[in-house]
Amino acid sequence: MSFDPGAPGFPGKAYGLPHSVDEARVVLVPVPFEATTSYGGGAAEGPSAVLRASAQVDLFDLETGRPYVDGIAMLPEEPRVRVWNAEAKKLAGPIIEAGGAPPGDAGLMRVNAICEELNGWLERTVARLIADGKLVATVGGDHGSIYGAIAAHAHAYPGMGVLHLDAHADLRDAYEGFTWSHASIFHNVVRLLPEVSRLVQVGLRDISEAELRLVDSSGGRVLIHTDPELKRRAFEGEPWARQVDRMVQALPEQVYLSFDIDGLDPTLCPHTGTPVPGGLSFPEATALVAGVVRSGRRIIGMDLDEVAPGPEGDEWDGNVGARLLYKMIGWALRSQRGGEGR
Repeated sequence: MSFDPGAPGFPGKAYGLPHSVDEARVVLVPVPFEATTSYGGGAAEGPSAVLRASAQVDLFDLETGRPYVDGIAMLPEEPRVRVWNAEAKKLAGPIIEAGGAPPGDAGLMRVNAICEELNGWLERTVARLIADGKLVATVGGDHGSIYGAIAAHAHAYPGMGVLHLDAHADLRDAYEGFTWSHASIFHNVVRLLPEVSRLVQVGLRDISEAELRLVDSSGGRVLIHTDPELKRRAFEGEPWARQVDRMVQALPEQVYLSFDIDGLDPTLCPHTGTPVPGGLSFPEATALVAGVVRSGRRIIGMDLDEVAPGPEGDEWDGNVGARLLYKMIGWALRSQRGGEGR
C-alpha cells in the first residue's frame, strides 16, 4: 500500500496511517470506561476523540523525527467494555450522588466486580501485545480503567518505575467505596504491584492528608513533585530542564508513562472530568518525557487518560490528547533506539 506522509491520511486509522495491528510496532488499546468518575463525565469518549483528532497531527515531528515509520495502529474497541461501562455507570451514579456506599452494598459490589472483569481483560490483552514485541499505549477512559495495562507491564518489566503526570495523586483507598476508583489507581499499584519499584508523581495540586501519609510511609518508593513546588522553583529562577533532570534521576532504567490529561493546564483540557487550576504547559510536559530519554532511560509503555470531548463536539481536548500521545510515542521509540531519531 503506497503512503505519502505529507498527504491526507487513511480515514478511521490512528494518525491516518495504513498499518494493521500486526504490522505496527506501536499498538493503541482503547478503554472507553468511566464508571467511577466522581465529577465531570465524558472520558469514555476519550479514545474515539483521540483517534479522530490524530488524523490532524502532522506526522513529521520536529523533536522526535518520524515515529510513524515504525507503524502505529489502534485496536478496535472491545464491545464488552461499552457494556460494562453502561451497567457500572448506572449502578455507580446513585452511589456517587450519595457520597459513597457502605461495604456490602449490592450495587457497589457489582461495580467493583465489573471493574475486576475489565482489569482482567485489559491485562490479558496488553500482555499478549507485549509478548508480540509491541510498544503498547493504552488510551482511557478514566484513570482507574487502565490498571490492567500497568499490571501487564509490571509483570513483563519487573523493577520498572512509573512516571505519573496528574493534577491528583490518585492514592485514595477505595474512594467512595469503589476499589478501582479513578482516585485509587496508584493506591492499587503501590498495594498490589511490588514489581513497580518507584512511582514519581509530577504536577499534583490536589492531594489529601491521607495520601500524603501514604507517600511519607512509602520509604521513598513514592515521590511527589507538586505543582506549587515546581512553580516556586521556577519563580526563583530554576530552569525547567534542571527540574526535569532532578525528577527523572529518581526513576529506574525502565519507565512506564501514566499521563492523566488534567496534569496539564486546564486551558488545554477544559472538558476533562476533574480540572484543577495550574498544571504543566504542553512544552513542559513533552520536555519531561524528553528528559527521560535524554537521561538514557527506556520507556517501555504508556497510557493517556481522562481526555473528554466537549458536549457540543468540541475537539480541542482530543486534539491536545492526540498530539501529546504522539510525542510520548515518538520519545518512547527513540528511547528504545538508544535516543537516536529516525
